[in-house]
Amino acid sequence: MNSLRSTVVFDTTPLQRLENQSSCSEPSSPTLNSELCVGGDARTVNIKTHANNNNNNGLRNTANGSIVNGNVTAVAVEAEKREMELYGTRKVCCRLLLDFLILGCVGLPIMGFNLWGDSYKRGFFCNDDSLMHPYHESTIPSWMLYFMCFVVPITIITIVEFFSTHLHEMHIFGNLSMNNYYLWHLEIPDWIVECYKHNGLLIFGAGICELTTDIAKYSIGRLRPHFFAVCQPLMNDGTTCDDIQNEGRYIEDFTCRGLDYTPKILKEAHLSFPSGHASFTCFTMIYIAIYLHKRLTGLRMKMFKHLLQFMFLMFAWYTSLTRVSDYKHHWTDVLAGSLIGYLYAVIVTCSMW
Repeated sequence: MNSLRSTVVFDTTPLQRLENQSSCSEPSSPTLNSELCVGGDARTVNIKTHANNNNNNGLRNTANGSIVNGNVTAVAVEAEKREMELYGTRKVCCRLLLDFLILGCVGLPIMGFNLWGDSYKRGFFCNDDSLMHPYHESTIPSWMLYFMCFVVPITIITIVEFFSTHLHEMHIFGNLSMNNYYLWHLEIPDWIVECYKHNGLLIFGAGICELTTDIAKYSIGRLRPHFFAVCQPLMNDGTTCDDIQNEGRYIEDFTCRGLDYTPKILKEAHLSFPSGHASFTCFTMIYIAIYLHKRLTGLRMKMFKHLLQFMFLMFAWYTSLTRVSDYKHHWTDVLAGSLIGYLYAVIVTCSMW
């Protein structure tokens, strides 16, 4: 019995030692097993620390990459903006140059007619009653004509475009620009662009209307109703219309003595058809009336808009009437001039919208 018991104890002791060596919680040899366990934990900590370092480096690289990408994007946007500004500057300069060339093509012939033009020399009968009216100063002087036909419309267009554009941006787009026109790195406001368009069409239309009128004036050379009072014609044989031999005779060879009248008035005496005042006022007044009708669509005070339109049209009508009452034109001259102004006003405003 004792032998058997000791054998059993001897046989189980190595198994117990092996179990104790395989476990770090209950070591049979404290020094060795503690070293093994500490070494294993240290390796585990090193592995975890290395993994954490790798993760931190990855996050740092990702952040650095995001910053680099952001900087590249900002540089690209800035370069694109500069390119757009440069393109806009070239576009605006080319547009201005082209517009001024077109206005020059219209304005230079008008200047040539006024400075060096010589009208067709039309003859007359000494007993023509339509040419025997007295000379009167114009009821509508030139300064008033240009003020009403240029200064007032341009001012109204500028005011309307300023408030209309700002209200439109506030209501729909906020402060967002719609066209993005640039001139030397400065963005041109939309209301200035619209003012340039509408006022430019007004000036261009007035120019072609005036040029059409001058071509007709200098080609036809119709005599004004006050021709005899201003010209005081003297025939080449030294006779005048008071002499009996000139009665009923169509006279072409004559010179104007023009006592007490300037050379400009004598030149204007041969430029009756068509009426320049009528064509000019009809064009500008109909233009601004159509502009207000098209542009002020959302205005609540429609009666005020219609009142402005009525006043402009009445100014054109009154100016045309005074050209007949002042004996500056025949009624057919005024009618032809008014039709020219009306025609060009409709054509130009149709291209506006």
